[in-house]
Amino acid sequence: MRAIALPLTALAAVGLLLAGCAPAAPVDEEFPIESNADGQFTLYSGRDEELVQPLIDQFTQETGIEVEVRYGNTAELGALLLEEGDATPADVFLSQDAGALGALSRAGLFTTLPDDITETVPAGFTSTDGSWVGITGRARVVVYDGEQLSADELPDTIDGYVTDEWNGRLAVAPSNASFQSFVTALRVLEGEDAAAEWVQALAGNSPQIFEGNSQILTAVDGGAVEAGLINHYYWFRAASEVGAQNMRAQLKYLTAGDAGSIVNVTGAGILAGAETDADALEFVRYLVSEAAQTYFVEQTFEYPLVPGIAAPEGLPSLESLLTPGLDLSDLDDLATTQQLLADAGLI
Repeated sequence: MRAIALPLTALAAVGLLLAGCAPAAPVDEEFPIESNADGQFTLYSGRDEELVQPLIDQFTQETGIEVEVRYGNTAELGALLLEEGDATPADVFLSQDAGALGALSRAGLFTTLPDDITETVPAGFTSTDGSWVGITGRARVVVYDGEQLSADELPDTIDGYVTDEWNGRLAVAPSNASFQSFVTALRVLEGEDAAAEWVQALAGNSPQIFEGNSQILTAVDGGAVEAGLINHYYWFRAASEVGAQNMRAQLKYLTAGDAGSIVNVTGAGILAGAETDADALEFVRYLVSEAAQTYFVEQTFEYPLVPGIAAPEGLPSLESLLTPGLDLSDLDDLATTQQLLADAGLI
């Protein structure tokens, strides 16, 4: 198996196909009635190669199914899928967040998954119409410099980080899919006007702009910036490598129910053109298996979404972080969020 990552300038390039002779996966008689399997499929992954390629390798070893992978930013791959439409070579989309999945579902690009997959994950962490399934949970948190600040000095809600006191002190990644889903959640929970006001306040507060969560964590841990908005698991991954006691960066969980503390999910959907692809189905089914869920707990420190599998040690319970009234399926309007950020000059 080989994985390929193309530069963003080649987003409109011809689809990637893998010619191989791997054993065919067993035909699934329930999805759909006329299914086919040739031992391979194409995956568009909005998740980093470092995080998921070992799991894909594990899947191939166990099933014999070869996976041709195109890696990229979740938001950009989502836009590419919308552009490619029915002509996409992709069979499965693995997303960093629910917003991109919702946008593609809204555009009618996903086929409906079978119940044995969608019912594996509790309601609230997956789609309401069976078009995509949640894979892992990740909490939005504030990472801060523990040598300069203590947790009780930090605001408990997201509104506190766009005040004059925080001018120039906060790191954000506006082009990152998780940040965009957070802003979308802000729109859903507090309304369009409140969200626009927050974004404008952030833009006028001289934020430190980074490409992604890992860069923010590195900057805070190195003392280059005082605090930033990231997903929880970046800190836990780093702490597992160097020891929590050696981390200058620390985490603060905002008040449950605040838009800044939402638990978003990674997830996967099968493209409508691959509705008869039994290999693609086998992969999505594998993502919610005990083996894959355990991999994410042990290797990426994310919340498992399948009941009965324990979360990584040191994390608050998933239930304690839930945001009442937020349906992750409502995070599907990324276009408006991206325009809001663009209008503010953040992307």
